[in-house]
Amino acid sequence: MPSPLLQSKLLRTEKPNLEMEVEIPIWQQEIKTAFRSADELCRFLNVDLDEMGISAAAAKQFPLFVPRGFASRMESGNSTDPLLRQVLNVAQEEVVDAQFKVDPVGESQADLAPGLLQKYAGRALLIVTGVCAVHCRYCFRRHFPYQSFQQIGAAAGRWQPALDAVRSDESIHELLLSGGDPLVLTDDLLTELITMLENIPHLKRLRIHTRTPIVIPSRVTEALVNRLVSSRLAVWFVVHANHGNELGTEVLDSLNRLIAAGIPVLNQTVLLKGVNDSCEALEELFTKLADASVLPYYLHQLDRVAGAAHFEVPIEIGKQLIAQLRTRLPGYAVPRYVQERPGELAKTILG
Repeated sequence: MPSPLLQSKLLRTEKPNLEMEVEIPIWQQEIKTAFRSADELCRFLNVDLDEMGISAAAAKQFPLFVPRGFASRMESGNSTDPLLRQVLNVAQEEVVDAQFKVDPVGESQADLAPGLLQKYAGRALLIVTGVCAVHCRYCFRRHFPYQSFQQIGAAAGRWQPALDAVRSDESIHELLLSGGDPLVLTDDLLTELITMLENIPHLKRLRIHTRTPIVIPSRVTEALVNRLVSSRLAVWFVVHANHGNELGTEVLDSLNRLIAAGIPVLNQTVLLKGVNDSCEALEELFTKLADASVLPYYLHQLDRVAGAAHFEVPIEIGKQLIAQLRTRLPGYAVPRYVQERPGELAKTILG
């Protein structure tokens, strides 16, 4: 059962004690009020539900979950909006293609400990939660068995077996926090985890992979930034934006809070049919990122996860797009076009 089915249980705030008012951070309120059905989202956007090819079966397998702030960046009345296309459960997800698998990048073969994966030398990845701030229909972990890892959504002490494995391997100098999305954890819980990581002497770098600042920019709180800049670890942020329309003023402000504090911010983009598979769309996105001092890091070929075949762009088209971008943008604004292949010791550079 995929992570979204944990969403309500893990993110729903308990009823406050009658004797005490509980102030819920803005970003958590945005999670609580997110759209959870295609019908609700389509009404908000004034698009015809019948024309969208909605699939209840797809939503049952991988529920829709879209923060209202992210939905507000979609164009009202536009059934082909590139942001809407990324999150709406459609019948195309039900098409079975043997080349698209539940574990497209071989993560089941890379586990070192519960929730700890290692595919590349010198670094490991910790799945800190199975919950995300948005459900992207092309997600390569949409079938990931999160509940098999006992630490997901629980107290920080449940991460101990994974952290013990990191501590025992002095070749690991960098830890990636992933999920789900690590920024759905509270500042207090993240602080506790970071402190545990700082107590592993051979760790040098902490990399946080997150889409939350893009979909819920209020998540980049002063407390979070202060904790990160005070760490002895070199902290890097890797965010995930696929289209220039995702980068509104509030999003750019949230990224600037990190950059102004001295935290490098990189961006990963997935090449998606009907979303950003044109030179113009990619040029706009990468230009906006570069203007915000965010480095366009990777353009990913779609991971062939079951349910996402309709998003795939042929590799030859991707190579052509990168070649065109090199004639329009400075080198630092053109990401590496890569593909992750199971069993490989590094990402494959496609262009």
